Amino acid sequence: MSDATNRYVKAMDRNQTLLLPETIDRYVGEENETRFIDAFVDSLDLHRLGFTHTHPNEEGRPPYHPADMLKLYIWGYLNQVRSSRKLERECHRNLEAIWLMRKLSPDYKTIADFRRDNVDSIKGVFKEFVKLCISLDLYGAKFVAIDGVKLKAVNSNSRNHNQETLTKRLRSMDEAASRYMDEMEALDREEEKGGARPADQLREKVRRLQRRRAEYAELLGKLVESGRKEVSLTDPDCRLMRSRGRLEPCYNVHVAVDDGSHLIVDYDVSNNSSDANALSPIAKAAKETLGVEGIGAAADKGFYDAEEIKECVDAGVIPYVPRPDRHGAGPVKKTGVPARGFYADRFVYDECSDSYLCPAGSRLVFRGWSRDRGKVMGVYRSDACFSCPFFMSKCTRNKVGRIVYRWEHEGLLEEMEERLRAEPWRMDARRDTVEHPFGSMKRAFNQGYLLLKGLRKVGGEVGFTMLAYNMRRALNILGTGGLVASVMA
Repeated sequence: MSDATNRYVKAMDRNQTLLLPETIDRYVGEENETRFIDAFVDSLDLHRLGFTHTHPNEEGRPPYHPADMLKLYIWGYLNQVRSSRKLERECHRNLEAIWLMRKLSPDYKTIADFRRDNVDSIKGVFKEFVKLCISLDLYGAKFVAIDGVKLKAVNSNSRNHNQETLTKRLRSMDEAASRYMDEMEALDREEEKGGARPADQLREKVRRLQRRRAEYAELLGKLVESGRKEVSLTDPDCRLMRSRGRLEPCYNVHVAVDDGSHLIVDYDVSNNSSDANALSPIAKAAKETLGVEGIGAAADKGFYDAEEIKECVDAGVIPYVPRPDRHGAGPVKKTGVPARGFYADRFVYDECSDSYLCPAGSRLVFRGWSRDRGKVMGVYRSDACFSCPFFMSKCTRNKVGRIVYRWEHEGLLEEMEERLRAEPWRMDARRDTVEHPFGSMKRAFNQGYLLLKGLRKVGGEVGFTMLAYNMRRALNILGTGGLVASVMA
């Protein structure tokens, strides 16, 4: 029996006296990523970036240095430790955290307050790391992939309401109150003696129900008065968005990812569920961050917006955004006009004659300008419609004939479509590039949900996530030693 036991790997006796390393520094190896976090934060001008307590007051209790707190948070986000209470525990038991903090052990409230008070400065730290990576030629700086991801907010579905749900709740409360009142009348007619009467319990239920009804009625009134579509009670800034196949209170995070190294160039956080108005802001921010004269940018159909595409072109960004199918892919209804053969995209524009050739062979000529939703549109029409066999059947039922509208800058959209036909691989490259960071954040970093409330604070929290992803990516490419050497140079 003893011979069999001796064949296992032997554990150490817990009472054995050990000769530990003589300094804390020996606990962390030279290639440990914690050494880079320490060197990188020490190289930053935290006062210029807007961090609090960079110049402590001469009176009162001395604060923790913001550099120490920033190092702790970056280390935490790199190691899936985002909670302030968990970070407090790690300062007592994790050798890397003990080394990084030099045995400082702030309480969770101090740790949480630092993140709350400095959320506006995190974007600056992210950009400083991007500058470092640019100096190391980690960015191709020629093409970026753009996409958005929904991150779950600190707000349950039951705490998110719109006018319809509030109206239904008020109606159900009225029905419940009426039912309780009927039951109380029936109980009051019975003569019961001794102890608490069941009617008293019902009266308490009715009082609670009336208080809740008053709260919901006030909430509905404010919602109607403000003109907003919904309200979230836990986090007022979040909005109901479709995420992972279901509706959840979320924030929408847009990122621009370099196609060379898959490093994030820039990011933005909003509570708008649509991506339609997000293309030019994130594309222009990426171009400015990289400091280049021009750049290509690819996004999916959700980002398609004519004016946003023009904004990109004017700013030196070459967009690649496929036009969505405005007519759908389902079967055409029997009474549907126009039929598929006469959709607007079947009318071919001839630049030389400034006219459209319809599927039946007739030409629609320019008739003037009109304004639609703030855009100047050219109007094209043909008198041949009235003798066309498809008039009032497959093409149009308009009494003046078929009308085709052309935006004054439609040529920019046609040029983009031509680029997509010539370079179809761009969209596959976009997907492969931008989905990699999202997958890493949600799986490797476990950061698919948020801990803070409010758009401003969420922006700071997302900044830590983006910085952690970029830092992990750069560490995998160059290693700790290479990055430390670049910071110290």
